[in-house]
Amino acid sequence: MASLDWLIVAVASFTVFQIMFHCLSARISVFFCKGYRTLTDIQKTEWNSRVVSTFHALVVGILCLYLLWFDDAVNADPLWGEPALVKLNVGLTAGYLISDLLLILWYWKAIGDIYFIIHHLTALYAYYYVLGQGLLPYFANFRLIAEFSTPFVNQRWFFEALCYPKTSRPNIINGFLMVMVFFLVRIAVMPPYYNKMISTFGTEAFYNLGLRAQIAWIVASVCLDAMNLMWMYKIGKGCYKVLLACKKQRADVQENGKQR
Repeated sequence: MASLDWLIVAVASFTVFQIMFHCLSARISVFFCKGYRTLTDIQKTEWNSRVVSTFHALVVGILCLYLLWFDDAVNADPLWGEPALVKLNVGLTAGYLISDLLLILWYWKAIGDIYFIIHHLTALYAYYYVLGQGLLPYFANFRLIAEFSTPFVNQRWFFEALCYPKTSRPNIINGFLMVMVFFLVRIAVMPPYYNKMISTFGTEAFYNLGLRAQIAWIVASVCLDAMNLMWMYKIGKGCYKVLLACKKQRADVQENGKQR
């Protein structure tokens, strides 16, 4: 994929996600969820942002798996394999990240988060080497498998905005899936990812990357995974609190039953 091609993909991606945020999300949400009308303006802003986030996660996540399973050229040469399809996926993500960055800055009071700013800028910096120079296609695509946890994280926020009790069955089921999927696609994948990375050290292909690309690759990976570990800790802590609340609720029900 030529430079102009991936640039067109990124611009198209940016445009589509902006249209989804400003025009489509509210209409779709009102149709499928009557509770959307009861939200405050700040909540609607974050809701629309998370709808866009979920759509992006599903599209690039599915394409990511396809490439990991069927793109033989990239899997055979993770540093220099033919990156055409990977550039398509990364271009879609780059457009989304830029779109989301602008929304975060514009609606800072509603969705501002310094960690998302760091995450987006770090990812864009690393993706420059994929899109601009065609380097590291396998590893760039592999990182996108993490997007499969995003729909569950967003659904947790949707339930909270709609005032679902934390101990309600939909919340508990989604919470369980969120913890499990987040761990699988963001934490459990770290050993194979870094094992694959380390296996390239010292090879001619690794030296041909150049020092700047090597540093960008390693630093971006460590930075993103440090945030993943932090988020995993927060999610696990929240899950533990919900389990305690459920246990207390059951104990209260049993106690009330005995008193009767």
